[in-house]
Amino acid sequence: MAATVEGQDRVLATAQQIVKSLNINNQATEDMLLILSSFDNRLSNISDLTDHRFETAEQVILRHDSVGLGETSSEYLEAVDTIIKLTENLNIQSDCNGEVIDRAENALQLAMLKLEDEFYHVLIRNTVPLDVDRLYGSIRKGSVSFAANEIEIEDDFESSYREDDCGGSSYCYDRGLSFGGDVCVDLVYADAIKELKAIADRMIRSGYEKECCQVYCNVRRDVLDECLLILGVEKVSIEEVQRIEWKVLDEKMKKWIQAVKVVVKALLFGEKQLCEQVFSESELIKEVSFVETTKGCVMQVLNFGEAVAIGQRSSEKLFRILDMYDVVADVLPDFETLFVDESGELVCNEVKAVLSGLGEAAIGTFVEFENAVKGENSRRALQGGEIHPVTRYVMNYLKLLVDYSEILNILLPNSQDYDLNSKEVDDIDTGDTLSPVSCRLLSLITSLEANIEEKSRLYDDNALKYIFLMNNILYIVQKVKDSDLRNLLGDRWIRKHSGQIRQWHTSYLRSAWGKALLCLKDDGIGGGSSSASKLLLKERFKNFNACFEEIYRIQSLWRVPDDQLREELRISISEKVLPAYRAFVGRFGSQLDGGRHSGKYVKYTIDDLENYLSDLFEGKPAVLNNIKRKGT
Repeated sequence: MAATVEGQDRVLATAQQIVKSLNINNQATEDMLLILSSFDNRLSNISDLTDHRFETAEQVILRHDSVGLGETSSEYLEAVDTIIKLTENLNIQSDCNGEVIDRAENALQLAMLKLEDEFYHVLIRNTVPLDVDRLYGSIRKGSVSFAANEIEIEDDFESSYREDDCGGSSYCYDRGLSFGGDVCVDLVYADAIKELKAIADRMIRSGYEKECCQVYCNVRRDVLDECLLILGVEKVSIEEVQRIEWKVLDEKMKKWIQAVKVVVKALLFGEKQLCEQVFSESELIKEVSFVETTKGCVMQVLNFGEAVAIGQRSSEKLFRILDMYDVVADVLPDFETLFVDESGELVCNEVKAVLSGLGEAAIGTFVEFENAVKGENSRRALQGGEIHPVTRYVMNYLKLLVDYSEILNILLPNSQDYDLNSKEVDDIDTGDTLSPVSCRLLSLITSLEANIEEKSRLYDDNALKYIFLMNNILYIVQKVKDSDLRNLLGDRWIRKHSGQIRQWHTSYLRSAWGKALLCLKDDGIGGGSSSASKLLLKERFKNFNACFEEIYRIQSLWRVPDDQLREELRISISEKVLPAYRAFVGRFGSQLDGGRHSGKYVKYTIDDLENYLSDLFEGKPAVLNNIKRKGT
């Protein structure tokens, strides 16, 4: 009360000083002093009321020291407001009672500790559980899947020569799932956000923003760490990433690509929104809390991208690296929207560095693949003239690459910097200039064709050489026709290569069946029945039978995988051989009728030959029935 009396005396003395300074008459002075003196009781009543409210608020705060707020949170917050207001007023007054200030500040400190604890528990209790389904709720399946399209990517270029039972390589490349657009993921139940904001507002107003921010960041960081585990993004060092075998790394890269989308599009935007709601009282605390909460999560994600970017380059990694580059480029604008202050700028710079590293890794890997194709020099002739694994590997690789044309055109140097000979360019339908990716893919296909031509020389049998060329070039043409490579090379290129296949078809017929057809010529066989003529005729039939049986034995082992080409070859053989055989038997077969062992020479009917021709190019052993009987 001493402070109150002292305050009243100070008011009256001030009033007297004001009256003197106004220099007014005595009656006015007396009236003013009478009016001011009437405030004595009012000032006393106000002081008593303030003391009462402080004591009440203090009691509420002390009562809740060891128990949760529960349903009394509104009463507690009102008490905190009273203490905050009182301390603000007391701090303004320079001559306040020290005991009152100490009590108020002690009560405020106790309240802040309680609110800090309550803030923590409200945040923990009301964090929305996030599982795989919720995190991937906005990702839809089936946008791009190449598994059904025989996309063969091996562990490395050389290992593509190891064939499995299907004639392909060990697994198919799948671009995985695609993101279905931005999604709002509730990170904290909506009912609790108002309560969190109420506590944060009071802690910020009282100067305890650091403690509030620290609690918030600790809780939310743990939640984000758990989300990364759910998404399959583990904490691994750069050294560990580089030691992982490719198939395991491939799965991690695929999960990482999906995780980046979820982390940025859902979690980071959700965290930003939550910070803005809880810390709306302070722009600074809002930004600091967001950056401190999410920085560790973002850096963990970026560390994996950096590790892949500086890892060993091999051709099978290119598509995953391009996918990683694509997703980082896609979310970079989001990062720039989310992280706006100085500390956030550091995060954006890290994202840009990883994007640049992935771009360099993609181009370096692409160049490695180009060099591998151009330098491939295996000297093993495939049995049966099959499609070479190199052909399969390169064309499926290019079929995938063309889907990344937009990215590659950004990353690759301009086409003017890459040399192509005029013949290569003349073969395609193009405008004045080629895009960077068009130049590189055209050059790769040209290198592959040269490689196939070189490998065809490994075959001693010319007929098999033409089968090999037809199989491989047809495979290339089909891959071009069935993909966006067609838009790159055009119909002129397809027509030219289809014409080349037809030429090899003709060359095959001449090389494979020319000798057999010579046996069916009339040359030297007279029309009579002399012994010399019969002997020559028997020789001709024996030679034809031997040629046919040899061709059948060998070429039934050859394989033409394409159904249409296989049927066209059989038809063309039939059109060449069957009419000639029918005419020869028709003219000379009667001369051997009735003779001893005549069936030994005219062994096959037209139907026999036609049936046997249907066994060719199946890639499996076949036995002529007549040969069996002869052996028996």
